[in-house]
Amino acid sequence: MKKYLLASVAAVAGVAMSTAALADIVIATAGPMTGQYASFGAQMKAGAEQAVADINAAGGVNGEMLVLEVGDDACDPKQAVAVANQMVGKNVVFMAGHFCSGSSIPASAVYAEEGIIQISPASTNPKFTDERPGPGVFRVCGRDDQQGQVAGTFLAEEYGDKNIAVVHDKTAYGKGLADATKAVMNSLGKDETLYEAYTAGEKDYTALVSKLKQENINVLYVGGYHTEAGLMKRQMVDQGMETLLVSGDALVTDEYWSITGPAGEGTLMTFSPDPRKNPIAAPVVKALEDAGKTAEGYALYTYAAIQAWADAAKAAGSTDYDAVVGALNEGNFATVLGDLSFDDKGDVSLPGYVWYEWSDGQYDYK
Repeated sequence: MKKYLLASVAAVAGVAMSTAALADIVIATAGPMTGQYASFGAQMKAGAEQAVADINAAGGVNGEMLVLEVGDDACDPKQAVAVANQMVGKNVVFMAGHFCSGSSIPASAVYAEEGIIQISPASTNPKFTDERPGPGVFRVCGRDDQQGQVAGTFLAEEYGDKNIAVVHDKTAYGKGLADATKAVMNSLGKDETLYEAYTAGEKDYTALVSKLKQENINVLYVGGYHTEAGLMKRQMVDQGMETLLVSGDALVTDEYWSITGPAGEGTLMTFSPDPRKNPIAAPVVKALEDAGKTAEGYALYTYAAIQAWADAAKAAGSTDYDAVVGALNEGNFATVLGDLSFDDKGDVSLPGYVWYEWSDGQYDYK
């Protein structure tokens, strides 16, 4: 009898402990926490941690506390799918990720199948939402076709009489952005002098730079990330070239200047309006900076993705997939990026892309 009573008490305690554990809501972020693009993973992790801390301090979501899981996909598609499956095993109900389009797109199939809502802070390839595998896939950033419209128009109008080269890193993001920019530029009557792919992760691009020099390239448009773009810019300067480097939102990290040094002066890039300048974001920016964390780039986009999901879950009164998807589709959300809503494809209604210029180690509006 004594053994039976003890077993019963243990069973009840186990149920209670299980219930208590389940009272927490598990959400996640995932991106390149290691590897050559780890600076972007650090941005996402900082934004996610701050969002969870702030939401929990305000009472959580429907009275329950958020717990954050962090996944490292290293911007590798296969690793991203593995991370997505890990998150399924951890009972994650929401993913604020991934970063690279080449990761977000294959991972989205796992999340859609398992009923996990996904809002990417950074994946800009149109296919991510145009071909989304389920209704729970969203993004709070812009799209490459929007970014390409701004960049392609600028190149055609400002450098119509110059030699322009367009290069890309063969990734979903890099090639997508380069091709979108090239298409707009070509439609406006300006053809590129050179269009070429390069291999990401290399340290020496002198062969490409020599070809650019031979072709008298005045403007180099890079569809890719800051590490390779930075090396190209530095190596062009080393060869005595004054070629202007132009790129997209993957240059929004201080690491770009760490690679180029003064050679990066004058580099142009497109990115959404800087959310750090929004008055509504000021307390979050201060909290991040006081903690020694970054508020640049995609930190606030990750924060906003979590804000939108949390407010939708509150509006739905539940973290149920269908209920929250419905709330995301119907709602308007006050975030650190400003007020936002989503269209019927999951794209966000926020201002488009603007120009930034790198100067003296910092980037600001051109």
